[in-house]
Amino acid sequence: MDELNRKMLALLQLDGRMSIADLANALKVSRATVKTRLDRLVAEGEITGFSVQLKSALSPHAVRAVMMLEIEGKPSNSLIVRLRAMPEVLAVHSTNGRWDFIVEIGTESLESFDHTIKAIRLLDSVSLSETSIKLTTHKSHD
Repeated sequence: MDELNRKMLALLQLDGRMSIADLANALKVSRATVKTRLDRLVAEGEITGFSVQLKSALSPHAVRAVMMLEIEGKPSNSLIVRLRAMPEVLAVHSTNGRWDFIVEIGTESLESFDHTIKAIRLLDSVSLSETSIKLTTHKSHD
């Protein structure tokens, strides 16, 4: 990925509704260049979608958390599939540190959150977990 693509993606991360004309103007390139590059990034799977960011009070995920998992034995794709099938699981990340996976969780209530973490802990091969609820998010606008 070259510098122009990185700049374009940074602008889109700040404002996913930025028009092709505005992107071209900000990047000092033609609209055709922006359109071609944007289409290529989508086709290659580098851009997987566009989304709307909400104030946390409006978010359907009133409770947000990360759950670190230690897996007994070799981590398997079937565990990832089971985790991703849970609607409360927003993302699953493999890691190289003490934990095998970090799971991002979003639920509408503490009761649903409690149910979700209990269900994850009961999955085969999950041997240890540690969960932290996200309280306040501080975003940078680099």
